[in-house]
Formats: sequence, structure tokens, C-alpha cells
Amino acid sequence: MSAANAQTPLAGRVALVTGASRGIGAATARALAAAGAHVVLVARTAAELEKVEDEIFQAGGNATIAPVDLAEPDGVARLASAISERWVALDILVINAAVLPALTPVWQIEPRDFSRAITLNVLATHSLISAFHPLLKGSQDARVIGLTSSVGASPRAYWGAYGATKAAFDNLLASYAQEVAAISGIRVAIVDPGATRTKMRAKAYPGENPASVKPPETVAARIVALASADFTSPHRERVDEPA
Repeated sequence: MSAANAQTPLAGRVALVTGASRGIGAATARALAAAGAHVVLVARTAAELEKVEDEIFQAGGNATIAPVDLAEPDGVARLASAISERWVALDILVINAAVLPALTPVWQIEPRDFSRAITLNVLATHSLISAFHPLLKGSQDARVIGLTSSVGASPRAYWGAYGATKAAFDNLLASYAQEVAAISGIRVAIVDPGATRTKMRAKAYPGENPASVKPPETVAARIVALASADFTSPHRERVDEPA
């Protein structure tokens, strides 16, 4: 591999990142672009996406913004239609967008809050896999990378609503990985970012010093590495603090 290829191992590949307007999603989008991918930035707010897009352009990368509310009934379908009009394949799908319901005992979970979390964290995930499966099959070596949480696999008091959605999220991705393993080049990784400096983390731990946890860029670096790595699918890992 030449020095240029080593610096841009994802050159010529198309990546889509949900929740790309801030935090881990924005950091991942910037890192994928730096590695050579053309990144489709997906989130609800156009202004925030434009800021990330500008940062990518200024660094010499390429990106396209796609302001979409994934919780809307036809949001994912419209997104997939727009992507398929421009590209014949999708090489990397990073499912990062999520919402954190109020941390509360199970018997006090507010149905509307829980429903919103199920819609974005679970139903939108299914919609993304369903809508983009044909484009992922169009890639010879596609990667689907989903951001999860430890509470999906290990239930924790007061985290029942969020944990339930992430348990379902994990199950969907792992099942999909097994279903496509023998019939395509699609590989699926489920990544638990661990304690990371994000707005969601600040909401869950308001008294925590943000400087005491790792930055989103640490997680983004692992996602970029997985985007071109060989691994047994489904793959699961937790991103710990760098040594």
C-alpha cells in the first residue's frame, strides 16, 4: 500500500452516518472523510450538518448533507431514494442516532417518552437496514456499524427504557449479520463507545466533569478502523480509554 493509500484507506467509498450533527456522529463523519470516504451526513438540523460539512471541506474531504428526521414515517424511505439516485452502492452505514429517555423506575416510564425512544432507536434502525440493504449488497465489502450501550446487554436500575431499546437494537443488528454472512460481503459491528464526552452523556451524568471521559474522536477512530477491517460478523466491542 502506498503512503497515499495508507492515509486514505477509504478512498472511493461512500459512507452514511446518522446523528452526524454532533458528538460521536460528527467525529465519525470527519474521521471517515479524512480517510477518503465521501460521507453523507444525516441528522434533523440542517444548520448543524452544514457546520460539520464545512469542517470536512476545509480539511480537504468530501461530504453531502441530508437533513432528515429518521423518526418520521417516510424519512428513511426518502433518504434511501435520494441516495440510490446518486450512488449504486453504499459501502459504510454507521447507525449512531439515538435518543435517551428519562432515567426513571420502570413503573414510572412515561409512555410517550418510551415510544419516541423505540421509534428512533429501534424502528428507525429496522427501516435503515431494510431500505439500504439493496445498496449495501451493491458494495463488495460493506460495513454496517451500530453504536450501542452496555445497558442493552446488562440491565441497570433506572435505565430500563433506554436499555430495552438498545437490547432490541443489538438483536436486530446481530440477526441481520447472521442472515447476510453467507450471501454477501456485508459485515456488521456493534460498538459500545463506553463513557464518552457527548451531550447524551452529560444528560445522564450532569455532575460529571466532561474532561474525565474520553472525547468522541477516540470512538470515531475505532469506527474508521472497523470500516476497512476484516472481522467475524457479527462483531462486538467496547471502546475503552486509550492506554
